[in-house]
Amino acid sequence: MNTANIVAHIVKWLDDYSARARTNGFVVGVSGGIDSAVTSSLAARTGRPTLCLEMPIHQDDSQVTRAHNHINALMSTHDNVATMRVDLTPTFDQFVKSLPPVNDEDDRFLALANTRARLRMSTLYYFAALHGHLVAGTGNKVEDFGVGFYTKYGDGGVDLSPIADLMKTEVFALGKELGVADEILQAAPTDGLWADGRTDEDQLGATYPELEWAMDFIDSGSDEAALDRRQTEVLAIYRGHHNANRHKMAPIPVCIVPAADRT
Repeated sequence: MNTANIVAHIVKWLDDYSARARTNGFVVGVSGGIDSAVTSSLAARTGRPTLCLEMPIHQDDSQVTRAHNHINALMSTHDNVATMRVDLTPTFDQFVKSLPPVNDEDDRFLALANTRARLRMSTLYYFAALHGHLVAGTGNKVEDFGVGFYTKYGDGGVDLSPIADLMKTEVFALGKELGVADEILQAAPTDGLWADGRTDEDQLGATYPELEWAMDFIDSGSDEAALDRRQTEVLAIYRGHHNANRHKMAPIPVCIVPAADRT
């Protein structure tokens, strides 16, 4: 993997896309994780205005610190990078207070986790409209097209996806090339949507290298008979997530009305 060439390719792609779209630059939600660190670093290298938004909602202090440190490091080396901190905790709490009670608290917790992502998406688009920017997505290949590990109309609501053709492990490799801090490179990946600080692996039941292996294995059409017990488990985990989240990856279904019924 030639990380330097990939960085140069994505930076040019971002710059060309912004030029064709006649926009002023990019807005990126920075969470303290590797995906947003890499995406914001790539956007910064275009030389176009890049707004890094911090949008905490009852966020773990370590995530906030990593995001803050990363943005400060970017601003120290790129004069086109600016930042804004929008504390969405009061907005989220007020929204929760306005909701009726439910019987199943597990369903409520998941719905509210997704609500956090959708509040952030709305905030990103507010600033994008304000400054004439594009919302740069932070999803990678195994999340966006493999297990569907993102929120529909939340972090899945973006204008363009610069790292969505890269596996998670490849994103980490790009992070090293881009000089992303060790505190981010070494942190356990998390979506930051849960109060208990659960990691992505906790939620998915497998590591990213395992899920990437499963995605590649299925694409290769190899024989499953020779797989060991853990590989069989991982394959089942991958397929379970992929099938459950297929609706996120497919185009929105449109009901086509027969021409005969229009007359």
